[in-house]
Amino acid sequence: MSAVRYPVAASAEAALSGPLGRAARASEAEALAGAGVEFASETAGPAFPSRDAALDAYAGRLDDERPGHVVGVQPEDRFLALTELAAEPQRMPAAARPTYRGGRRWPKAAPAPETVWRLVVRYWRVAAAQPVLEVAEPAPPLARKSLQALDAKALRERLSEPLRPVKPQQPLDIGLFEVRPPEAPHIVMPDE
Repeated sequence: MSAVRYPVAASAEAALSGPLGRAARASEAEALAGAGVEFASETAGPAFPSRDAALDAYAGRLDDERPGHVVGVQPEDRFLALTELAAEPQRMPAAARPTYRGGRRWPKAAPAPETVWRLVVRYWRVAAAQPVLEVAEPAPPLARKSLQALDAKALRERLSEPLRPVKPQQPLDIGLFEVRPPEAPHIVMPDE
């Protein structure tokens, strides 16, 4: 059985239209892209009112078991799938309370939301080259009084900055009754 060969691209739309290539493993995808990659699963294309309409639009690219349309996609080409989503984002309903009206204990449930069918593309997304941790001078810790002195815009800017460590994290201590064996210093074992 052959493995699925996922497209290597910068976005889901690019994975559908013109990928850099196809790869089964991250190492192959990194070699194709010349940069780091991460596995992504995103929706792409328009929304369809029914599954049949979506299968008709993507004929030949998805498994179709409908009579008269039977299509089987090769195992290495199974990076596309259809999913059913709510047409509009729904608000969480308030907690239901017993009503005890008309011989019913609970109120009638809200109708199910309207749904649409979307294409999901699984692919290797080319990751932008970013340093994992920038080494910079740590900002002085903020006191409550200094935060209160800032205006709204400056406060929003200050709070939107990412948290940075003041110094690198120290290695974990081992307990009094634990020891690292000389042949495997990466393991901490209990000592009796």
